[in-house]
Amino acid sequence: MSEIEVSLEKIQEDMQHALTHGGATSHPHMMNLAAMLSAFLAVAAAICALFAGHFANDAMIEQIQSSDRWSYYQAKGIKLAITELRNQTDASPELGEKIAKYKAEQEEIKAEADAKENESRQHLARHEKLAASVTFFQVAIALTAIAVLTRKRRFLLFAGGLGILGLVWTLFSVII
Repeated sequence: MSEIEVSLEKIQEDMQHALTHGGATSHPHMMNLAAMLSAFLAVAAAICALFAGHFANDAMIEQIQSSDRWSYYQAKGIKLAITELRNQTDASPELGEKIAKYKAEQEEIKAEADAKENESRQHLARHEKLAASVTFFQVAIALTAIAVLTRKRRFLLFAGGLGILGLVWTLFSVII
């Protein structure tokens, strides 16, 4: 799984440049609001990226565990096939018990493998939702920088709205 990275250096440099070259004197309230909003959005993006990575790792671990269980299932299947062949030539109650045991073990292993696959899918879905949240926050940070550079409030309002959408998306991603 790819790691989600939040790169803010260029945006922070642009905002600092705007603040030191006339931006702060002409719109001090907007500049303060933009700085606070971008800091909040950066923290939210970092937290979401952390959780998205966590869910991606869990999905991968559970998929590996599922694969291990399926390998074990196949090994039991081979043992079962060999025992059934032996039972055809040398029928005995002992072999019949082994056959029943292998079949029961296979069913149990299959259920465990299926459960791990489902858990993996659920974690991967959460990862994808949180990755989308990170994208909302990153775009909102970029819009905040555009608002500072152009000194237009509408970009700042749109960035705030996108940040709220990112928060709502994050909450639904974690809860559901």
